[in-house]
Amino acid sequence: MTQRFSVAGKRVLITGASSGFGAHFATALAEEGADVVLAARRVEKLEDTANAVRALGREAIVVPMDVSDHASVEAAFADMPPLDVVVNNAGISQEGPTEAIPEEEWDRVVDTNLKGVWAVSKFAIQQWKRDGRPGSIVNIASILGLRVGGRVAPYTASKAAVVQLTKSLALDCARYNIRCNAICPGYVETDINADFFNSPQAEKMLKRIPFRRLGQIDELVGPLLLLASDASSYMSGAIIAVDGGHLCNTL
Repeated sequence: MTQRFSVAGKRVLITGASSGFGAHFATALAEEGADVVLAARRVEKLEDTANAVRALGREAIVVPMDVSDHASVEAAFADMPPLDVVVNNAGISQEGPTEAIPEEEWDRVVDTNLKGVWAVSKFAIQQWKRDGRPGSIVNIASILGLRVGGRVAPYTASKAAVVQLTKSLALDCARYNIRCNAICPGYVETDINADFFNSPQAEKMLKRIPFRRLGQIDELVGPLLLLASDASSYMSGAIIAVDGGHLCNTL
């Protein structure tokens, strides 16, 4: 049974792989036998992740890519090796009242979180169709794409759009054996948010999570392995929440 969840020998492109979820996904997949292509704007940070993957005996290719820039994505795919899986992980946020968000900040968030997912998926699909090979896209969305949160309008709007884009890609690509699914993380502890979630201000938020705790990055790896492996061969357009039951809480 465990062989069905294997990613051994698969090559996985991970965007936003220089830190956070992306860096963790890279090493977790490498531990399970996958080779990785690491993409981000900060190439020097990618080398740290690449070295960690290579120390596990797997191949790691570093690719400079700004997912918000269509030309940058296209250039990266010009020399892209054959892929089996794409993990669209790159994402940013912007906090503040909607009426005070500058246009350039709105565009920065939406271009990264939504246009970036579309652009990377577009060129991956072109590669798979050209080569007549199957493929799997895993989009990292958010529970804020399923229920709204305050003061993060461009983020929630872009993640909701990623959920719909996931379903649209699943429908459009099904006949080519190209699958597209999404993981919607809840509040997961990372180096970036650790200080806030250890503060008194975070207590009310944590009480709204039925598990009464934050998720850990490693708790996203199981769903990722499911969607990246052949264990999910009949899944496409699925939206998987990993949130400690947060979405089930009462309004």
